[in-house]
Amino acid sequence: MTLASSWSVALVGLEGKIVEIEADLGAGLPRTVLVGLPDTALYESRDRCKAAISNSGRRWPDKLVTINLSPASLPKAGAHYDLGIVSAVLAADEAFKAKELVDTVFLGELGLDGRVRPVRGLLPALLAASQHGFRRAVVPHQQSGEASLVDGLEIFGVASLAQLIALLRGEPLPEPPPPDPGDGASPADPRPVVDRRQLDMLDVAGQLDAKWALEVAAAGRHHVFFNGPPGVGKTMLAERLPGLLPDLALPEALEVSAIHSLAGIALEDGLITRPPFSAPHHSASVPSMVGGGHRVAKPGAISRAHRGVLFLDEAPEFSSRVLEALRTPLESGRVTIGRSESEAHYPARFQLVLAANPCPCGQSGMPGGRCECTPMAIRRYRERLSGPIRDRIDLLQTLLPMKKSFLKAALARGEPTSVVADRVRQARDRQQYRLTGTSWRTNGDIAGSYLRRHLPLPDGIEMLDRAVATGALSPRGVDKTLRISWTLADLAGVDRPGRQELQIALAMRRGESSSAATQMRVV
Repeated sequence: MTLASSWSVALVGLEGKIVEIEADLGAGLPRTVLVGLPDTALYESRDRCKAAISNSGRRWPDKLVTINLSPASLPKAGAHYDLGIVSAVLAADEAFKAKELVDTVFLGELGLDGRVRPVRGLLPALLAASQHGFRRAVVPHQQSGEASLVDGLEIFGVASLAQLIALLRGEPLPEPPPPDPGDGASPADPRPVVDRRQLDMLDVAGQLDAKWALEVAAAGRHHVFFNGPPGVGKTMLAERLPGLLPDLALPEALEVSAIHSLAGIALEDGLITRPPFSAPHHSASVPSMVGGGHRVAKPGAISRAHRGVLFLDEAPEFSSRVLEALRTPLESGRVTIGRSESEAHYPARFQLVLAANPCPCGQSGMPGGRCECTPMAIRRYRERLSGPIRDRIDLLQTLLPMKKSFLKAALARGEPTSVVADRVRQARDRQQYRLTGTSWRTNGDIAGSYLRRHLPLPDGIEMLDRAVATGALSPRGVDKTLRISWTLADLAGVDRPGRQELQIALAMRRGESSSAATQMRVV
């Protein structure tokens, strides 16, 4: 037999497309031709596969080897096609029967010594293979646990090319190669996953208004902006927000895990069931934030924060292009990255938390503070956050330095994360029950048209009319204020928001004193 086919998966964003790998052994001078729009890493697989076969005790066919990746018009990138290529070539060379490749998808990179190395994007690729009717998958042994997260696929983990050949020939698998110092280092980033439920709200002394704003933000999935001088607890509060959020549902966990797998973050502990937390440095570029890369775009920080929290500390220090790139994702919940040869779509329904100082030195308007900035410097600093970005933020909370005389009382009045998270969970349950039959799960997700037409308006709606008439509230701000009022009602355990909830929501939206809101807390 001189022609055989195997299958792998090409990823365009999170969408997987099945790729048929055809290998033909024809007459002509011995050489290897690879066609089908491969990138550099894939084009070099010819040499990797040749060396791997030679170092595994076998011989590369001494013929004209033509390898076609179909569909030919689809750009293909990455080294995960190695297992599929070598399987098709060996089947064409009759090392085993070609029927062994039927209904099987191959994903894995080969080392020159025949080792099978881990690859990025294994989970979304296998999800696509399962949806296309494949029944088996051959993957790197180190990623067998990640592969087993996909239902409906029989997973075979191989550590070497020799094991792959034995598997396809129905023979006992040889012993895996001895561990290599680089073998455990997956291209997936082995960064530790921090359980932010261990970061307790009790660690934040005082700042009761800010804690309440954080609770409201968590309950309704609202964006929040913390403004205040250095050292008042803005970062501490933001880092504790994921601990207040409930666990991800199974479809959400699969979606988040697929994004992280594609981004190169190892899934050593199985599915990601906790809301992720992404906190890029203010020197981040636009591609690192929204996603990008050569030919095939990879997910950025905002997609890695999908179903979780995106925290921008020192927000005015970020590039204006980076901040403005958040406009569309904040509204649509997705990112579209266009390339000349393809277009990638990534979900990006994150909860944004911004933190900023009032001026470059951080002391403007603070009691007892000695601001050294000129009025023009303060204005330029504040204008780095444009009006459209500010208008997309639901809650504005100003934090003030805590007075020493109130330190002991503030510590005594604190609540642990577990207590606040339980209130958040109850409020989320009320929202899910109210939104049954829709595609939304929280108040922050509800479309404005549904909010106004299908949910009862609270009493005192005329105060919103006055705010719009005076320019204190934009049309988008009206919807956001209504959403906040519904979240306040859910936290209070009432069926619909009233005048008090609407008044407090308007104050929190405009960044006014929220002492009345603090009194609503269940203590």
